[in-house]
Amino acid sequence: MSAEDGAAVHPPPAGRWRTPARTGRDRPPGSPVAVDARLVPPAIVAWGAAGIAVARDLREVLAGAALAAVLALVAGARLVHRARRPRTARRPARRPARRRHRGAAVRSTAGLLLTACALTAVLAATAAQQHVRQAALLGELATRGASVVLTGRVSSEPRAVADQRAWEDAPRRRLGLRVEEVRGQGRTAAAAAEVVLVGPPEWRDAPLGARVRVRATLVPTAPGDRAVALAVAARPPEVLAPPGGQLAVVNTLRDGLRAATAALPPDARGLVPGIAVGDDRAVPPDLERAMRATALTHLTAVSGAHVAIVLGAVLAALVWAPRRWRIALAAVALAGFVTLVRPEPSVLRSAVMGAVVLAALAVGRPARALPALCSAVVALLVADPWLARSYGFALSVLATAGLVLLAAPWRRWLAQFVPRWLATAVAVPAAAQAACAPVVVLLEPTVAGYAVPANLLAAPVVPPVTVLGVLATLLAPVWPPGAVALAAAASVGTGWIAAVARALAGLPRAQLPWLPGPAGLLVLAAVTVAAAVLLGRAGPRLARRRTAVLLAGATVLVALAAARLSGASWAPGPRPPPNWAAVQCDVGQGGAFLLRSGERSAVLVDVGPADGDVVGCLRAARVDRLDLLVLTHAHADHVDGLPAVLRAVDVARVLLGPDPDPDADPDPDADPDPDAEPAAAGGALLRQLGTVPVTRAVSDAAAGSGRAGTVEWRVLWPTASAVPALAGPDGVNDLSLALELRTPDLRAVALGDLELTGQSGLLRQLRTGSGAGPVDVVVVAHHGSGSQEPALAAQLRARLAVVSVGADNDYGHPRLDTIALYEEHGALVLRTDTCGPITVVPAGADLGVRSRCPPPAMGRP
Repeated sequence: MSAEDGAAVHPPPAGRWRTPARTGRDRPPGSPVAVDARLVPPAIVAWGAAGIAVARDLREVLAGAALAAVLALVAGARLVHRARRPRTARRPARRPARRRHRGAAVRSTAGLLLTACALTAVLAATAAQQHVRQAALLGELATRGASVVLTGRVSSEPRAVADQRAWEDAPRRRLGLRVEEVRGQGRTAAAAAEVVLVGPPEWRDAPLGARVRVRATLVPTAPGDRAVALAVAARPPEVLAPPGGQLAVVNTLRDGLRAATAALPPDARGLVPGIAVGDDRAVPPDLERAMRATALTHLTAVSGAHVAIVLGAVLAALVWAPRRWRIALAAVALAGFVTLVRPEPSVLRSAVMGAVVLAALAVGRPARALPALCSAVVALLVADPWLARSYGFALSVLATAGLVLLAAPWRRWLAQFVPRWLATAVAVPAAAQAACAPVVVLLEPTVAGYAVPANLLAAPVVPPVTVLGVLATLLAPVWPPGAVALAAAASVGTGWIAAVARALAGLPRAQLPWLPGPAGLLVLAAVTVAAAVLLGRAGPRLARRRTAVLLAGATVLVALAAARLSGASWAPGPRPPPNWAAVQCDVGQGGAFLLRSGERSAVLVDVGPADGDVVGCLRAARVDRLDLLVLTHAHADHVDGLPAVLRAVDVARVLLGPDPDPDADPDPDADPDPDAEPAAAGGALLRQLGTVPVTRAVSDAAAGSGRAGTVEWRVLWPTASAVPALAGPDGVNDLSLALELRTPDLRAVALGDLELTGQSGLLRQLRTGSGAGPVDVVVVAHHGSGSQEPALAAQLRARLAVVSVGADNDYGHPRLDTIALYEEHGALVLRTDTCGPITVVPAGADLGVRSRCPPPAMGRP
């Protein structure tokens, strides 16, 4: 209405009316974009509830779903009541403060309704799927450790098990099996659940989607695990039917890409299929380690970036078509790409998010990334609640959230000092890395020192490699020479990625040690929040941003205080206290037990696998010298960390078992000739040791006992007579050195990987000799496997039993009955997969334990 109409025009009162949020079209360049965070609380609550519910009893989940439904009904009724209130009943005029209060109340009620609905949907879906799992015979047989015959379909491609046994020509294979029928203990029943199957090398040829039958022994999994059981098979698969339908087409396409890259160099042969379709099985091990050290492994785990590249290429190619056709064809391409690369957690999240964005484009609404991400999280958790516990899913969601929330403000800050294109190139990988880093330290307590420059250097070649690789995949079945040409073109980019990864991984401080476990997550998250606040509010006058600086500092101080209260060390890495007595290092699926023998020296039993970071454990304990290094037997999970140890500390002497290699049979009393050429494992160990004095020992020889600093050691097993009887591939574990280690304050026994035969022989020796029990600490044999001699546990009567074991290992270690066995005989049982490094410390006149699992003090028997 104008002034000519007889009405005065008054401007709105200053400070009372809010300007509508600017859209992407009318906002000034470089100004912040409003973030729609209304769906964040429902997504977070649904995620947390799903993570808890999958490990709870069915009745508890149903009760939670009912309460959430009631809450949703109450919130909905309140909104309806407000909407139906007649306007005449409302006061004609309200003060602005009351209007704002009423609007806030409506928004909070709507947010509560959304959260309650998401919670109800997730809990109801979890209860329904748990009912199907628990009602089946499969779960019952798994709890009994039964031997069964499983019939089902291969649900994931077979991958090599990291720990190859010494007598195996090829590593065993691990794969997912969707069980359709189970037969065991005289009963047969249908099933609809997932198991993880570990089988002999012949399983490498099992095609995805094939229907197979196999006899296996079931091992129960932990509550909340997606797989109902671990199935250990000793026989190759019996293929009943090949894959059909879309899986047959997908397998043909992926096989065609592998054939097209067969003649390429090893790096390209692994990276082209890895980046294009997520098939990273052929990536060389050294390149895989380099990519892990530089935070480039996401390139071979198809995620949101790959989905965005493919959708962008499709939409660009269809720029001439009407909008509806572009959106429809992009949706078809999205569905086809997801089918081609397999529905992994990150791919599913990206696909659902992409579908939400395409739907928003179809109806003409602006596509907001954060609401799309939250919608994807809730939808996927309803479809599969076990995603809530998937690291891959968490990393994918966090990376996207980092790009949405952090990349733009960090780019604006960097743009003050460098060109805008460079600011964008740096801010994007930095934001993704910062968001993911707190979760990554839970997997490995290190921070990639060169993650940002590595991703910055690799980023330009990822889109062309992805597009060329996907095109080669589609072309391979119909025109193989064309596919070979496209793969060769893509190999140029993968060569650059490999060169970047290896170059940066070889630099000093490529991996920085960090505080492990939840404390490490908390501290790193606090640092990320502080950086986000500081850089997000930063401008040309950074020094005047006192609020941001104070908030960032307070966040860091609170996080460090919380970490201190949780018992975490101030220094990065798992640092024992200065007065530590013994440490069971956390080296994953392997062994490394440390016993103090001097101010900065120790005795180390085994060195763990190559990627176990035993050196980090030595540095954390401030060990500069090993008075004695014991290698119990020559399996990779006990000896492959040797080169790193020899580079890091001085080793005074090495004690080997009498038969470190299955094919070698040396004189147990003689020192080996370093110039000799024994078989593979033994010869490799001796070559690595070089001039370090080496002794092979048995329990009844002169070299079977000695002193290293303040530690007195004695070999308990094997005997000289047991060596020829157990020599050979099947006796490697049973010829493990078992030792008794004594200090003035502590008595420990390390059992290596002894199986039942070796444990029985050791028990006879203890009963006929002086006996080893009771002891303060026992390192449980073979990572807590099910092969345990109950009488040996009774003989040792340990106060603390430590299990050196890797999280989510393929063997089902440790067995619950093994833990129960040692607890039955009075031991406190701690395991490195859940407790991290386990440190024994003096506690007055007694001993205490420090780990991520706070136990009571070790009382004297």
